[in-house]
Amino acid sequence: MDGGAGVSRGWSRRRFVGAVTGVAAVAGIPAPAAPPSAADAPPAPEPAARERGPARGPSGPRPLYLGTYTSAAGGGRGIGLALYDPASGAVTGRGTLTGVADPSYLAVHPDGRTLYAVDESQDGAVTAVRLADRAVLGARATGGAGPCHLSVHPGGRWLLSANYQSGSVAVHPIGRSGALGERTDLVTHSSPPPGPGQQGPHAHQIVTSPDGGHVLAVDLGTDTVYTYRLDTRTGRLTEVSQAHARPGAGPRHLTFHPGGRYAYLANEVDDTVTVCAYDPPTGRLAIGEPQATGAGEGTNYPAQILVTADGRFAFLANRGHNTLGRYAVEAGGSRLRLLGTVPVAGDFPRQIAFSPDGALLFAANQKSGTVTVFRVDGADGTLRLAGEPFASPVAVCALPL
Repeated sequence: MDGGAGVSRGWSRRRFVGAVTGVAAVAGIPAPAAPPSAADAPPAPEPAARERGPARGPSGPRPLYLGTYTSAAGGGRGIGLALYDPASGAVTGRGTLTGVADPSYLAVHPDGRTLYAVDESQDGAVTAVRLADRAVLGARATGGAGPCHLSVHPGGRWLLSANYQSGSVAVHPIGRSGALGERTDLVTHSSPPPGPGQQGPHAHQIVTSPDGGHVLAVDLGTDTVYTYRLDTRTGRLTEVSQAHARPGAGPRHLTFHPGGRYAYLANEVDDTVTVCAYDPPTGRLAIGEPQATGAGEGTNYPAQILVTADGRFAFLANRGHNTLGRYAVEAGGSRLRLLGTVPVAGDFPRQIAFSPDGALLFAANQKSGTVTVFRVDGADGTLRLAGEPFASPVAVCALPL
C-alpha cells in the first residue's frame, strides 16, 4: 500500500508507508557534465536479461548501485555507489552520484553500459547514466506522477516505466549511446475501477515476459495485471488481456519462473502471494489462490518476490514482519510451499535482488537505512547473513552488477 500524491517533491503515500528512520553516510561525488540527452539510432537487439542477471562467477569486487529518496528527511543525495565482494558479501561505500533526484528504483541495460533510474516525484521522469564515466545522459518525462519502477525491454531498445500515482505506464526509446528519446507511448489504466480502499489506478511494476513476447504491468489500485504487446518498431503498447486478483489484494510485484509458464505475484494490501499460470502465445495470466507470506497475524506489506535461476526456490520481502519468506518451488513451478521466514536484520525490506551469479541476495531496508546481504545456499535455499548490514540513507533499491 504505498500511493497518493503531494506536491512536486513532497512525500507520497507510497513513501509514507516506509517513513524514514535511518540515516547513512557516503560522501557526495558530483556527476560529470551531461552530454546531449537526445537518443540516436537504436542498437541491434541484445539477449534477454532477467532480474537475476547473467551467470558470472566471483571475480573480485563488483559494483553495487543504491536507490534512495533525495527529497526525504535523512535521505540520500543521489544514487549510492558501492562495491561488494562476491565471495564474502562485504560492501564498501564509494560515494554518491549526484544530479539524479529521488532515484527510488534502478535498472541496467542488457549490455551493462547504462544505468536507468526513476525520479519518483509529482513530475515524474526517468534518467540515463553512462556507467563508464558516470555521466548523466539526461532525463525524460514519464508523463505521470510518482514513477516507482522501470525495466529495459530485452532487445535493449526500449525503456518501460510505471507511474504509481497516475496509474499509467510509459515507453521511451533507447539510443546507441544509452540515452533516452522522447516518450513513444503512455497508457493509463482506466478500467476496471479501483479496488476497495483505492482512489484510482496505481501502476507498480512493468516487466517483459521471459520469451520477450509481451509486457506485463501490475496495478495495485485496480487489482489487475495488464498484458500488452509492444510494437518494437514504434514503441507503442496494445493491451491484449487483463488478469484480475481478488478485490483488495493490491498486487505489487510479479516475477516469472525461469520455465516461463508460471509467475508469482506479491499482493501488498491483503498480505498474500499467489501462483499464476502464464500462456506465452497469448500473454494471458491466470491468478491462483492466495497463500500465506509467513508474516503471521501482524501488519505486513509484501514488497518483492524473486525466484532462483534454477527455479527451485523463491524469496519474498516482508515489510512490517521484517523477514524474507522462503519457499520451495514445486511441480515444475506450479506450486509454492512456504519453508519459513528469515529475519532481515533491518527494518522494512523494500526491495531485494540477487547478485548476477545468484550466490548473494541483497535486501534494501528503507526504515533502518541499511542493505543486508545474505549468502544463498543453492542446495536447500537457506539464507545466511554475510557480515554486518551496510549503511545507506533511506535504502529503497539495491542493484548488484
